[in-house]
Amino acid sequence: MSLGLQAFSLAGRVALVTGATTGLGAGMAVGLAAAGADIVSVGPGDPTETAAAVAAHGRRMHSIGASLGRGVDYAGLVAEAVRVLGRVDILVNNAGIIRRADATEFSEQDWDDVMDVNLKACFFLSQAFARQVLAAGHRGKVINVASMLSFQGGIRVASYTASKSGVAGLTRLLANEWAARGINVNAIAPGYFATANTAQLRADAQRSGEILARIPAGRWGEPADLAGAAVFLASAASDYMHGAIVPVDGGWLTR
Repeated sequence: MSLGLQAFSLAGRVALVTGATTGLGAGMAVGLAAAGADIVSVGPGDPTETAAAVAAHGRRMHSIGASLGRGVDYAGLVAEAVRVLGRVDILVNNAGIIRRADATEFSEQDWDDVMDVNLKACFFLSQAFARQVLAAGHRGKVINVASMLSFQGGIRVASYTASKSGVAGLTRLLANEWAARGINVNAIAPGYFATANTAQLRADAQRSGEILARIPAGRWGEPADLAGAAVFLASAASDYMHGAIVPVDGGWLTR
């Protein structure tokens, strides 16, 4: 069977993207819209810029200004997406935060805050999404956002490394449970991207130079660089992919 461009089309699909107002989430949301999907943005922040970019591709965007973490009604978020846009086919678990401190000084609050957003929300929103998709009887695609620190240890980011290692394991676990039920669960592992989370690193001339020296592509990633991988994992072109963690890293892991 030949694979035509139609396999990458997201026409008629709805994607729920967390953290879509800025950075990597915005890059993926706009990429999904360009492929034909309507977008539900979940998370704090001004959605105006992302909404305008989505509209420029002729797609709709509904924004839900909920923060992720403790005490969130995840089923309610999915239900609102369905109520407003009629269905939900794709979930991108992108929202994430980071805290930096030496391991000997790392606080319990910084641990809990990061784990709640990066890992707990990833699981429970995926759960709510899967329940909706299975009840509706159509296919679903879950795209988790992992990290280079799903493979490596990093320094001074204990809870971030733990959470992103957990995202990698959770991706495999959910793929094992849901592959035969019509839900693909895969992850994208971004390398070093120019976002708010890396502002401190980019401001440190020495550390930034060390990072760039290891990236074969010779530059920091831009949010739009994730669009292709997101569209692929959201589309029918990846229907036989389950539990994969796809690095988009400028070649970082090859060094």
